[in-house]
Amino acid sequence: MYLSSEKKQEIFKKHGKSVTDTGTAEGQIALFTYRIQHLTQHLKRNHKDYNTERSLVKLVGKRRSLLDYLMKKDIMRYRAIVKELGLRK
Repeated sequence: MYLSSEKKQEIFKKHGKSVTDTGTAEGQIALFTYRIQHLTQHLKRNHKDYNTERSLVKLVGKRRSLLDYLMKKDIMRYRAIVKELGLRK
């Protein structure tokens, strides 16, 4: 599997408050970004995989809604995570 529990812990440790705190918006956004990058690479090789394409679109929508939530709640946290992950609107 492409996303092991060690990799998840590493993502949440870097972007969340702690390894066990998986509910922060920053941690969720970082995890979604990692998964989106993986699925994008998969779709470059398998362009007819429509189920994966649908999953990718759903993940992008989830990440966008979390980013919108974070922008409304705390603009400084939003700017920090966008800069850290290299996202752009």
